[in-house]
Amino acid sequence: MGLLRVSRAGHRCGVVAVAVVEVPEYKVVDRVSLPARETAVIVVDMQNDFVKEGGKLRVPTAQATIEPIRRLLDRARRAGVRVFYTQDTHYDNDPEYEIWGEHVKYGTWGWRIIDELAPQEGDIVLQKTRYDGFYGTPLDDLLRVYGIRNVVVVGTVANICVLHTASSAALRWYRVVVPVDGISALTEFDLHATLRQIDFLYKGIIVRSTDGIEFA
Repeated sequence: MGLLRVSRAGHRCGVVAVAVVEVPEYKVVDRVSLPARETAVIVVDMQNDFVKEGGKLRVPTAQATIEPIRRLLDRARRAGVRVFYTQDTHYDNDPEYEIWGEHVKYGTWGWRIIDELAPQEGDIVLQKTRYDGFYGTPLDDLLRVYGIRNVVVVGTVANICVLHTASSAALRWYRVVVPVDGISALTEFDLHATLRQIDFLYKGIIVRSTDGIEFA
């Protein structure tokens, strides 16, 4: 995919060294058609704290994914595709605060899913306490109950909750589809590393745009 410039901080002297890292190529397709009855869309953590100005862990590029995700959800719902949301959820003295600081605390503005992508009747919202949307939730059970074999994963943050959810799906033998314009990361490197991982290790399908995902 080309060369990306990354910075590495020295452990002893604090000197920043700059290295040029080549991201291995990964396959991107323009279009994929999925059977509606066997497909679900999983919207990962599109919450105010991650997406909106004033959010405690805002991903600057997440705003640009709202419209592509909205278009995808509109088509999915019209086709009868199941829609799931993961909602990152933390409480007082959560150990994860030691890593990221307080964020998406239950009941706060930052915890709520953004208004533009608000769940609709029939959608299923799953609160999760770690990065993986399957960890400690009934997601796998629900997907199997509904006969789902393919999952389209969108949302944020690409190399954290999106990747952990996508990888957990792949390890359970769901086919994973990820549109490039439907995910966001804190750095360009993190975005491309995520897509490379999903393509190379989990044999997922990387689609250039949400507009290239069709439901039959």
